[in-house]
Amino acid sequence: MRKGSLLRILLCACTGAFVTGSFAQEKPAPEEDYVKAHYTKYEYRIPMRDGIHLFTSVYVPKDTSQQYPFMVDRTPYSVAPYGEDQYKKALGPSDEFEKSGYIFVYQDVRGRYLSEGKFVEMHPHIDDKKSPQDVDDSSDMYDTMEFLLKHVANNNGKAGIWGISYPGFYTSASIIDSHPSIKAASPQAPMTDLFMGDDAYHGGAFMLDANFGFYTFFKPFDEPSLPKHEVPFDMGTPNVYDFYLHAGPTSNLDKLYLKGSNPLYNDQMYHTTYDDYWKARDLSQHMKNVKCAVLVVGGWFDAEDLSGPYKTFYAINKFNPGTTTTLVEGPWVHGGWARGNGDHLGDAQFNAKTGEFFRKSIQFPFFEYYLKGKGSPMPKAYVFETGTNAWRTYDAWPPAPAKAKTLYLHAGGKLSFDPPSEKEGSDEYVSDPAHPVPFVGYTTDTVPQRYMVDDQRFASTRTDVLTYQTDPLTEDVTIAGPISPKLKVATTGTDSDFVVKLIDVYPTDYPDPEDDNHAGKRVLDAPPLHMGGYQQLLRGEPMRGKFRSSWEKPEAFTPGKTAEVDFTMPDLNHTFRKGHRIMVQVQSSWFPLTDRNPQTFTDIPNAKPEDFKKATETVFHNHDAASGVEVLVLPQP
Repeated sequence: MRKGSLLRILLCACTGAFVTGSFAQEKPAPEEDYVKAHYTKYEYRIPMRDGIHLFTSVYVPKDTSQQYPFMVDRTPYSVAPYGEDQYKKALGPSDEFEKSGYIFVYQDVRGRYLSEGKFVEMHPHIDDKKSPQDVDDSSDMYDTMEFLLKHVANNNGKAGIWGISYPGFYTSASIIDSHPSIKAASPQAPMTDLFMGDDAYHGGAFMLDANFGFYTFFKPFDEPSLPKHEVPFDMGTPNVYDFYLHAGPTSNLDKLYLKGSNPLYNDQMYHTTYDDYWKARDLSQHMKNVKCAVLVVGGWFDAEDLSGPYKTFYAINKFNPGTTTTLVEGPWVHGGWARGNGDHLGDAQFNAKTGEFFRKSIQFPFFEYYLKGKGSPMPKAYVFETGTNAWRTYDAWPPAPAKAKTLYLHAGGKLSFDPPSEKEGSDEYVSDPAHPVPFVGYTTDTVPQRYMVDDQRFASTRTDVLTYQTDPLTEDVTIAGPISPKLKVATTGTDSDFVVKLIDVYPTDYPDPEDDNHAGKRVLDAPPLHMGGYQQLLRGEPMRGKFRSSWEKPEAFTPGKTAEVDFTMPDLNHTFRKGHRIMVQVQSSWFPLTDRNPQTFTDIPNAKPEDFKKATETVFHNHDAASGVEVLVLPQP
């Protein structure tokens, strides 16, 4: 890489970044050289209003016979490769974009890689900017567009922005008080409110494995620098369950391994209540003056940012009622719509190339319509209904016809839409922090994305998991919208988690995958997969009991006293087919997906070994203390 070209700054306001050549003049190039054959790359250090410069790569079509809209991606993960003679292998959200013709813009955000300034985790938005020193990602995007419009030739004055996960946050943040040139935006799996169901905390429980794993490599920079080779963190075991169990309290992960090297991790771990640190980072409260069309994208089975798309969609609708906003949800893992077919996840089959359909029939037409005037607008909600495995469109989300119904827990492990009539009724189990319930039934060294639909038969055999299921359904039951557990509980401890899982139980005669090698006792390799009775996880979330009344001021349980634990799990659109059963499981640990609750009212990251105690958990299901899960049910056609 040439240092001169890397640092080159093209700032001529009069002539701009003019390019020559055309598609017609280019010689045929191999497919892998398409970008280099059809685009010219420029690198800029774009000045912000406070004097900081942000490193930006711009890929401009060589064909100058027409004008092009911008497609912008702002990221903390590097715009590599660096150097004007070093090209990305692909541009834009999918192949359709680079062949259609756009000006692609990639920017290192503040304090990351070659951009100046200080990196701030989910930089809080500043509603009232009083001076040029009051900067955030909205102002950075505004200043970036001012520069690009003046210095990049052959632009049509319109811009789109997209990004997945952290870049999804930057997409959302960039369209607040949006620049007039921004006509379309697609925040995809956007980090939105880290404490309230995104990466950091779910129901007040720390997402242990995912966060520690992320912050072993995502660290702050002292000064602008190129990407460096990082040696992956070595747990010393292929079993995350053993690693985190033996580590003890979560503060030990910093003391023993990170050793103060990453304050970003400590911010996540030690801010254990919904304090000012988290409130300032709830971007949904600032999604105002959004003037562009927005396509919010998420995956039903996103293990990282499941709630962000809903909160972003609802917030934009609330604060910007005149803004065109569409919600797209498919049967995807985190970012799964951007790559692969999306026809299955783990053992769950969707019987459709959902990822390909999204890229070609939803995402590309959306930007083409708002940036080039081609095609037609999108519906309010474009979602994939699992179970029936079909795309659905709605005028609102949740769909207006969906009505609230409660699946009630009953004696004998029964579940039904009928409330319990018994005067007495409860189930109990002993929750032991020394032997927490694992979140998967196999050994893993990470959080496998497939866990979101994994078979739960391993959990239903444990004595510390309560299992309730309906009789085989006599007709399809379709749910669409949020899922809300409402539990009446008691504990012998002073704090406890309550994990609720909604599960689709396949019929016992459900056919197995075709595999001629697994017949009778002649099983010599991996055991066969039997789908009959498969318990497919659809939605599961923890709720840390001490937050049952307030996220800001946790409250201890009074041992033996009945308490209400109500919470809401992210939306879903699923049909339980005729002959299937609906199942609900209740447990008090989900390890090491979430950190262990000592079951004593204490500062959990700094809990001492003696703070971790067994507790007997009671879940009531009687006329005066009914427990259940509220869902929104669509009428059958």
